[in-house]
Amino acid sequence: MSRTVVVGLDGSPASLAAAEWAAHEARLRRLPLKLLHAVEYWAPPYGYASLAGPSAPALASTEYWGERIPREALKQLTERHPGLDISTEQLDGQPLTVLAGAAQEAEVLVLGSRGLGAMTGFLVGSVSQAVLAHAERPVVVVRTGPWVESAYLSAHDGSGPQEGAYRPVVLGLDLSRPCDELLGYAFDAAAARRAPLRVVHGWSMPPAYTFDPALIAPEIRDGMAAGTATALEDALRPWRSKYPEVQVEEESSVGPAAGHLVEASASASLVVVGRRIRRSAIGTHLSPVAHSVLHHSAAPVAVVPHP
Repeated sequence: MSRTVVVGLDGSPASLAAAEWAAHEARLRRLPLKLLHAVEYWAPPYGYASLAGPSAPALASTEYWGERIPREALKQLTERHPGLDISTEQLDGQPLTVLAGAAQEAEVLVLGSRGLGAMTGFLVGSVSQAVLAHAERPVVVVRTGPWVESAYLSAHDGSGPQEGAYRPVVLGLDLSRPCDELLGYAFDAAAARRAPLRVVHGWSMPPAYTFDPALIAPEIRDGMAAGTATALEDALRPWRSKYPEVQVEEESSVGPAAGHLVEASASASLVVVGRRIRRSAIGTHLSPVAHSVLHHSAAPVAVVPHP
């Protein structure tokens, strides 16, 4: 596997926002950045026409845009991120096949998603969802929006990120499967940003109390909450030791995890969720939590596959 940040580029505003985020991420992790563009030569060339304006008919050819899209993105990113190692690659094939293949070799794959506003969140396309469901390496989905210009503030002054320049990294943790891949990615992301790590765990009352939570005695409810908080602390203890520089905030709350994560995303620089790798006849899919967070998060979302 090549330690490279790869971004899928198609010339859309969403993919350009993803490329900008990927450039920041590559600088944070001191890794090269690759701009990847998939070209389907069988596709009708008018698919690129919206990028060219009134003169589109004279210019709208697959070959023309296949060269121009990565070239222009490379020029812009090089100007904004001097010193960053940026390369371009153009591959023939369907975007799903090309991106899924790239994800297997990358440190992280970055994709764009059209933003629908603060209330409605992301519009995650079919290609992005398919890549997320199949990839066995982390994939980050980035939305368009004003946060792209304001999220980093003074985080890059040539000497690396400054303490407090980044909002917290938020991690959704399922205590039934506290896997190393998910925890390692979240702690790495927080350490790279010199940002706090906010670990969110949502838990539910026993089914017997679902219809009337008032039936449960306060001492039983408090005991369950304390036990869950202790389990969360135990799961994080070895990672606190491994990353002593990361300030960890633990949050164990009653209720669906997705709702807590979406709420936390409003003040986050990145939300990290897991996806279990499935190899079976029923195929691959995203969990309900990952699906909900992807569609409603106010921050970029990293989906980390794990066994």
